Amino acid sequence: MRRFYTLIIFVTISVQIFAQAEKEDTIEVKTPSQDAIYTRPFILEVNKLSTSIGGYFEGNSNYFSEDGVNEGLSFELRRFNIFLYSSLGPGIKFLSELEFEHGTEEIALETALLDFQFSPQFALRGGIFLVPLGMFNQNHDSPRWDIIDRPLVSTQIIPSTLSEVGFGVYGRFTLIRYLSLTYSGYLTNGLGDGVILNAEGRTFIPSGKREEAFEEDNNGLPAYSGRIAMQALMGELGLSFYHGVYNSFRVEGIEIDEKRNLSIAAIDFSATFFDFTLQGEAAYSKIDVPENLSEIFGDKQWGTFFDIIYPVYKGSVLLFNETILNSIIRFEYVDFNMGRFNVTGQNIKDDVTALVFGLNFRPVPNTVIKANYRRHWTVDAIGNPTIHTAGFQFGFASYF
Repeated sequence: MRRFYTLIIFVTISVQIFAQAEKEDTIEVKTPSQDAIYTRPFILEVNKLSTSIGGYFEGNSNYFSEDGVNEGLSFELRRFNIFLYSSLGPGIKFLSELEFEHGTEEIALETALLDFQFSPQFALRGGIFLVPLGMFNQNHDSPRWDIIDRPLVSTQIIPSTLSEVGFGVYGRFTLIRYLSLTYSGYLTNGLGDGVILNAEGRTFIPSGKREEAFEEDNNGLPAYSGRIAMQALMGELGLSFYHGVYNSFRVEGIEIDEKRNLSIAAIDFSATFFDFTLQGEAAYSKIDVPENLSEIFGDKQWGTFFDIIYPVYKGSVLLFNETILNSIIRFEYVDFNMGRFNVTGQNIKDDVTALVFGLNFRPVPNTVIKANYRRHWTVDAIGNPTIHTAGFQFGFASYF
């Protein structure tokens, strides 16, 4: 208890000191990833103490072949998302997001949160929100990205889009000129039993997302997550974590299994050098798996992606005065099982390597047309011959 009171006093004094520093020296640094939900165009263009509606949608074509066999050309409307934002008073904000995937095949409430901002350095948040795990999960809107498919590590190791119900705190400090620090920390209901023994036949963290997660915790032990990031003129560097017990180890107060933990650590960055934009994310997960499943279901996973973006052209095209044509290269890798077979001592494979090349055209800042070539090399757990997947995608995404 004494440590708790000491922490409260420290935070209060820090807020006062840094608030005074910001008044004396207002600076411009990179917009933090944790502020991404409030830098959408439909929010930036409204007046204070008002309500606004916006959203984004995306669609694309797919033409892929696997080891020379293809199913032809197809089209999909991947997402249609609706945002509702309201400024309820000084420092009090409400934001929600309703997502429709593949038409109406999946409908999900992705965000429904209320923020109480007492100062730039300290705010309370409660409701359904995006967990601060990595950069992509909090900043995943399709119009902001130059490649059609989301990064493998950000969707299969970090199970983006990961929304959970809970509460926590966040804030931003100005440290020195052109350097700021953001922090966030939350308690949430967490992931569930589907992490193992799922339809994927492997340890697959996204399968731990549950429809009942917005209603109750499956084991009564909240997950906790947090992220710390530094922002400067050049870019942003972030460190984040997520930890919780994922299995339903007790029913009606009676323990029926041992607790099984899941932990994810991530590092992310974005930077601009001359005209080049570099961005990426890496994540490592550790999962408690029953001993009789330890070889089939991996207890350690990791993955990464790295983007290089370069503007080929900036200028006028027909009716559009400030267009941008970007070229992009992405490298991706995911290893779903970092273990070894007990009998042979050989590495368990179960990994995917990918390369993506693309061009995208932005006639206006909030609308993008994308063309991608994607190639995957997939190796199964026992090391059978590599499966080669390749194909073209053409699509669009736009805020409204």
